[in-house]
Amino acid sequence: MLRFSKKMLFAIEAVLDIAYHAGTGPVQSREITRRQGIPRRYLEQALQQLVRENVLVGIRGPKGGYRLARERRRITVGDIVTAVRKTETTDDPLEDTKGSDLGTKVVRPLWSSLQDTLFDQLQDVTIDALCQKASEAGIQSESRKNLDFTI
Repeated sequence: MLRFSKKMLFAIEAVLDIAYHAGTGPVQSREITRRQGIPRRYLEQALQQLVRENVLVGIRGPKGGYRLARERRRITVGDIVTAVRKTETTDDPLEDTKGSDLGTKVVRPLWSSLQDTLFDQLQDVTIDALCQKASEAGIQSESRKNLDFTI
């Protein structure tokens, strides 16, 4: 079942933060926590799962952090949702074979179809598109703010 948990929302925000605020170096998790207010324990779990699923790359060391594993136009919200769902252990009620005929033959297939439609839409939303929305909303990128083109 496609459920939007806090962990999933935090993961989407974290990847968007990394894409939007990344400069030349990796983005540290404490910077994401500062900007987004995501509790560190949720954030670290989500970031590690996103590294395992090749959405992010983790860089070790004192100047380490996270960067996107591929171009932001090639990462979708669906990719992030898929990665986080792998860590969630909740049973999917749609897969339960018990229930009434109305439930198993009408309601569950309807719900499953709606989920498929939603997931297809999430696969169409790229991190690049969300970065553009953030820019249009007037959200200042810290990496762009720090660029100085004075000659």
